[in-house]
Amino acid sequence: MSGSAGATPDRRPGKFPASISLPDGFRPEGIAIGSGPFAFIGSMADGSIYRADLRTGRGAIISRGPGTPSLGMKIDPRGRLFVAGGTGGDARVVDSRTGRVLASYRLATGPAFVNDVILTEGAAWFTDSTNPVLYQLPLRGGRLPASAVRIPLTGDLVYGAGFNANGITPTPDGRGLLVVQSNTGGLFRVDWSGVTRRVDLHGESLREGDGLLLRGRTLFAVQNRLNAVAVLHLNAAGTDGRVVRRVSSRRFDVPATVAAFGPRLYLPNARFDTTPTPTTPYTAVAIPRP
Repeated sequence: MSGSAGATPDRRPGKFPASISLPDGFRPEGIAIGSGPFAFIGSMADGSIYRADLRTGRGAIISRGPGTPSLGMKIDPRGRLFVAGGTGGDARVVDSRTGRVLASYRLATGPAFVNDVILTEGAAWFTDSTNPVLYQLPLRGGRLPASAVRIPLTGDLVYGAGFNANGITPTPDGRGLLVVQSNTGGLFRVDWSGVTRRVDLHGESLREGDGLLLRGRTLFAVQNRLNAVAVLHLNAAGTDGRVVRRVSSRRFDVPATVAAFGPRLYLPNARFDTTPTPTTPYTAVAIPRP
């Protein structure tokens, strides 16, 4: 896997590239974008983290991985990347400027798939697609804790075969969390104690649901193998949602998740239906935000 890549530029004045080339063999999954025009993209192949300049599309690996995946990621105002470790059963906190690992947490001792992460006021929350739990990192005063808290999921969300809890985001009112269950297409509201309640989607399904992004009361839900982003309008509590449209692009190739910068959404193409090799090409693509 090479360490740098370029872009397919959109050469019209004032436009950012619409497609960002990633290193061959990278196998992107998670993406995080902070206040600056940089995207941080995690590798399923070895857990490396690639930083791309959204203005030029150019970038480089800033943090070499531990050999296990880097999946969902979020960045806080201090420039710390919170990284879900997939089959590694762990989470890491990485300095986005230097690539240095600031902390590492063993979340599970048995089989696990730590899939996604969200930051709320005072905590980071991680999903596990294998085990019916959330992992919480309390961030009192912004300080990183010594260990994580394991919160069992109870109520309507029942785990079955395949990928279960995946993408996670706060409710619009900030009083709970929303989690999508990939194998059933259900969306669930989760309170801080782990009690889950199915969100009324009025007959719709988020089958193959992956990464989630909330903006106001609008939820963007990536449906990876459907090559689509479902756009939902939610009530404030996050207990009711309506799919108002689905967005697709001929440049999608099984996108895994989504982040926003300015008027655009950015999605890494995970290419789950393509056999990965060290020379397989990968991209992240930008589309106008609906």
